[in-house]
Amino acid sequence: MRSVLVTGASTGIGRATALRLDGSGWRVFAGVRRPEDAESLRGEGSERLTPVFLDVTEPEQIAAAAEQVERGSPDGLHGLVNNAGVAIPGPLETIPLEDFRHQLEVNLVAYVAVTQALLPQIRRAEGRIVFLSSIGGRIAFPFGGPYHASKFGTEAIGDVFRQELRPWGIEVAIVEPGSIDTPIWERGQRKATEIEAKAPKTDLLYGAAIEKFRKVIEDTAARGIPPEKVAKAIAHALESDRPKTRYLVGLDAKVQARLKPLLPTPLFDRIVARTMGL
Repeated sequence: MRSVLVTGASTGIGRATALRLDGSGWRVFAGVRRPEDAESLRGEGSERLTPVFLDVTEPEQIAAAAEQVERGSPDGLHGLVNNAGVAIPGPLETIPLEDFRHQLEVNLVAYVAVTQALLPQIRRAEGRIVFLSSIGGRIAFPFGGPYHASKFGTEAIGDVFRQELRPWGIEVAIVEPGSIDTPIWERGQRKATEIEAKAPKTDLLYGAAIEKFRKVIEDTAARGIPPEKVAKAIAHALESDRPKTRYLVGLDAKVQARLKPLLPTPLFDRIVARTMGL
């Protein structure tokens, strides 16, 4: 039986991926942070699905999760899906550095930490690794600086892991969704309000543009496609005889990825400024 660890499996893409792979016969270790999320997954999944309490920013929990996977899958780990993530918006001029660091810690440093911890088991099984990036790992927009930095970084570490692990036949894929209907949008909006309260200069300098940004985010979230679409791409990366190195998911992601290289940077910036009210 193939085994896989999916981080950030409580909601959204991670949950959809854990349940899809469970339904396909995988032994799934689903990373969660709250007991109620563990119970919910147990109720919806099969006996093959095992919740694992995993805060990807805590080294002790990463080590404990690796040990749990080792006990439950002694033949090695056939798949690792680095999915756990947050979105912390705000202008780079005023965002508190502790929030910027937290964004990178969750979305980037943790991907390396979890992969390092599980690589001996992945190597034993000649398994595969999937990194969740975003179209925001190719194209950056105002007030998304921390998130874009983490996703541009994910693109880099995904490429480097793929190149470095090639001698062992370990496939590495990067998944780049566009607008997905997940709770990350709502959590991001709440976080933006918290950050503005800590940095009152933000409203003075960028208040009108941030209100426009909030509306853009609401519209983006409203047209998001189901997370199951991303789970399908992740499953292909893990199961296909010929996996891709990159998966663009969603029409908006595909259109943006193709148009951006064709636009001169000054023209792109003018379009963004008009859209964002800058």
